[in-house]
Amino acid sequence: MKAANPDAMPIAGGTDVMVEINLDHHRPAAILDLTRVRELTEWNADDGTLRVGAGVTYTRLIAELGDRLPGLAMASRTVGSPQIRNRGTVGGNLGTASPAGDAHPVLLATDATVELASTAGTRRVPAREFFLGPKRNVMRKDELIAAFHIGPATGPQQFSKVGTRNAMVIAVCALALVLDPVKRQVGAGIGSAGPTPIFPAEACRFIEGVLEEQRLWEQRKEVNYSALTRFAELVAQAAKPIDDVRGTADYRRHALWALARRTFMWAWDEYRGGRA
Repeated sequence: MKAANPDAMPIAGGTDVMVEINLDHHRPAAILDLTRVRELTEWNADDGTLRVGAGVTYTRLIAELGDRLPGLAMASRTVGSPQIRNRGTVGGNLGTASPAGDAHPVLLATDATVELASTAGTRRVPAREFFLGPKRNVMRKDELIAAFHIGPATGPQQFSKVGTRNAMVIAVCALALVLDPVKRQVGAGIGSAGPTPIFPAEACRFIEGVLEEQRLWEQRKEVNYSALTRFAELVAQAAKPIDDVRGTADYRRHALWALARRTFMWAWDEYRGGRA
């Protein structure tokens, strides 16, 4: 159906599509209802990773996958109201490609991939390469988001966002932080502080080097203040924020600096405590 009607707007939860229609920002030529495609609402283990259908709701992610995907569950809990979480999906979040999408920083931090399907077959695109600009992604007009692939947590994960209130708010900025002691890697993802979600590669490489050189993965000692501060600075420098109605660029950079320090300390303290 998508191949025959490439301009048709896919709809599952409708939490973004219906807002655009109700505000008369967008009038799609046709609507493609995905709610009865059962396969989109399923998830399963796939070669050491989890394949999560694009139609799995935030509510189900929290309830069914919260133990294996704690960072994504944390982000899901910040999405809208219970009614929105009952309808909204990560697949829809990806399709909208908003820089402020709450799931996006976690997908970047965990190096998840997005599965795109068309009549020509399927392809998998790294989440870090999926976003092209505000509300723009790499999908072709004949493709649909079938699922995303993400590894189950092997260590602590954190997600935090700044907003004008604690719930039902678009993020001023957001940060996901992931520790992977098996691969000895640190992942991070920045949201709502640039034209796309951002993976702060230099910051991650820096803190990975500190942990390796000082043998902190094995010894589980504290990370020194200067290294933690430099990590936070590199995260803030990776952002490309603007001034808008939710906050200034300077405020976003400062907030990301604080979020980077806090989320890393929370995750590292959990790792040091042996609960990971």
